[in-house]
Amino acid sequence: MALLEVKNLKIEFPSRHGVAVAVEGVSFEVNSGEILGLVGESGAGKSTIGNAVIDLLSPPGKVAGGDVYLKGEKISSLSPSRMRQIRGAEIGFIFQDPMTSLNPLFTVEDQLMETILANLKVTQEEARQKALNMLEQVGIPEPEIRIKQYPHQFSGGMRQRVGIAIALSADPSLIIADEPTTALDVSIQDQILQLIRSLCKKRQVGCILVTHDMGVIANITDRVAVMYQGHLVESGTTEQILQRPEHPYTKSLISAVPRSDIKLKRFPLVNYIEKASVEFSQIDVSNHWLGQAGACDVSSVAAGDDLLRVEHVNLRFITKNALLAKNRRYIQASDDVSFTVKKGETFGLVGESGSGKSTIARVIAGIYPPESGKIFFADQEISAMSERERRPIRRQIQMVFQNPYSSMNPRMRVFDIIAEPIYFHKLAGSRQEVEMIVGDLLDHVGLGRRAGIKYPHEFSGGQRQRISIARALATRPQLLICDEPTSALDVSVQAQILNLLKDLQDELGLTMLFISHDLPVIRQMCDRVSVMRYGKILEQNETEILFVSPQHDYTKNLLALMPHMDHLSHEGLLVQEG
Repeated sequence: MALLEVKNLKIEFPSRHGVAVAVEGVSFEVNSGEILGLVGESGAGKSTIGNAVIDLLSPPGKVAGGDVYLKGEKISSLSPSRMRQIRGAEIGFIFQDPMTSLNPLFTVEDQLMETILANLKVTQEEARQKALNMLEQVGIPEPEIRIKQYPHQFSGGMRQRVGIAIALSADPSLIIADEPTTALDVSIQDQILQLIRSLCKKRQVGCILVTHDMGVIANITDRVAVMYQGHLVESGTTEQILQRPEHPYTKSLISAVPRSDIKLKRFPLVNYIEKASVEFSQIDVSNHWLGQAGACDVSSVAAGDDLLRVEHVNLRFITKNALLAKNRRYIQASDDVSFTVKKGETFGLVGESGSGKSTIARVIAGIYPPESGKIFFADQEISAMSERERRPIRRQIQMVFQNPYSSMNPRMRVFDIIAEPIYFHKLAGSRQEVEMIVGDLLDHVGLGRRAGIKYPHEFSGGQRQRISIARALATRPQLLICDEPTSALDVSVQAQILNLLKDLQDELGLTMLFISHDLPVIRQMCDRVSVMRYGKILEQNETEILFVSPQHDYTKNLLALMPHMDHLSHEGLLVQEG
């Protein structure tokens, strides 16, 4: 008997415009000790299936047909009180976004112990010790200190680790992991995946792994089910699906996986006959508003010369406050960091979660002031400038943030979100000119002008990231800082966004600082790379040299941990060079 059986599942979302069928006729099973990978693009219905299994569908979503069985017991029609007994104790759920799944008002200790005490018969002290052990297992340093902190005091990757620790803390028999490694670097990703795999094999725990990362699928799953527009189009063993896919959509999806072995000029796009392709408008920027010079003249900086210089930057964050300075504790976020970014190049920063990548990006953007060190932009020292002096420079350094869900005001229309920096920096003389600029930007990132009247929640993650890119371009920057811009996107949307960034760089002469934990993406996007750990830069080199012959042991370890798809053949797959 299978641990979990899903039979002919149908999920609907009724609305005043009609009934939207999110999932239809889906059947699969998961055995004890087995990991089933559920893969597909955003909107395919993967997460919806996981939510339906544990009765957590967002209203007005409902299971309109089919049955779900756990250990032979039908759980798709249980009472809410009975389902609460099953959730946590029998089925652990790892949510995709740790910022929404963790309560910002409670410490990590409170949230871990709540789950443990609710589902296991242990004392307070035993629960606290188990909570500490779980934090240690998922790779959080100094668990005795970090357990007392709140979610906002953790990086995105560390918040995800806390969410995983909570899901595993009650020793469930089935784990539903919804994109569990989205925000994690390769070393912690490998650690988390090995932890999940170890649990599945040693404790005979079943797992549904919802992911868009084909490298993760290749390295950890036993079987794979491929979803497309609410339907299960193909399923089989992992080797069979990745090496000998039969459905055209599966072939196309695999072709879009970033290559880690060679560098391509462009990312292949998913090209399936039932899927309309996304077209980005091309603009002659030499005669266009986007191509006009900004307030900070960087024409004196020739292509190939240093546009940005970071010299010996240090920054600490306080982790334990105290009246006496000697009793305070700090974490060194950046430790004597130095590097240069040449005009027109893409410079990559890679490293583990908490290594200081995003901190350095925020220091450069002026969000955090450095404790010591200097930052030069176009030969001007911007780290010593006042806010008034820095404002013209701020126009030239813009940032695309990691999470497109939290980086936009949900109460503002898309038009106003993009227009806000234009108004703030007084870049247009009239409302009509602003409308023209915003419309051009929306066309340029492939959304169209009509998107301006909508709100952020009406767009998918990939579309929101395009809005973020349009907003960043609104000030005509010379340096674009991209902080994990595709970490939450499936491979097809990731390919579109990264190709868009490459096009924008070619058309606008942009210089980019590209931060990512995805090593294949770094190899495809960057000209030079710096590897960071614990706030320090350990190695810096041209991308191809670093990937082919890394020098530092940590870099070698990172590359060794990178998910490999050696048995995946790209030959004969449907590839569209976008």
